[in-house]
Amino acid sequence: MFRKVCLKKHARFGKERIMAFKKISDEVLKEIFPKKLNRHQESERLYSQLKQMILSGKLKKGKRLTYNGIAQEFNVSRGIAHKIISQLKKERLIISKDKVGLFIA
Repeated sequence: MFRKVCLKKHARFGKERIMAFKKISDEVLKEIFPKKLNRHQESERLYSQLKQMILSGKLKKGKRLTYNGIAQEFNVSRGIAHKIISQLKKERLIISKDKVGLFIA
C-alpha cells in the first residue's frame, strides 16, 4: 500500500510554493515513523487480548477495571487503554457505572 505525501518548499523571499506528490510505501514509513504506525497495531492487539480474557473467564464478572491499571498492565498509553475500553463498552463486555467505575459484564 502506498500513501501520498505532500512536500512543500517555501521560497525565502516570496510566497512561492512547489507541490510535489510522491508515493511512499508502508515499509519505508515504518522505518521512519515506527511509533505512529505501531499505535494502531498495539490497540488492535490489546483489544483482542482483553476481549479473549473476558470471554474465556480470566477476568471474572464484576471485576473492577481502571484506565491506569489496564495501561500499566499491558504497557500502553492511557489513551490507548481508553480507546479499547470504549470499544468493549460498545460490545457490552464492560459496564460503566457513574461515580463508581468500570466493571466486567
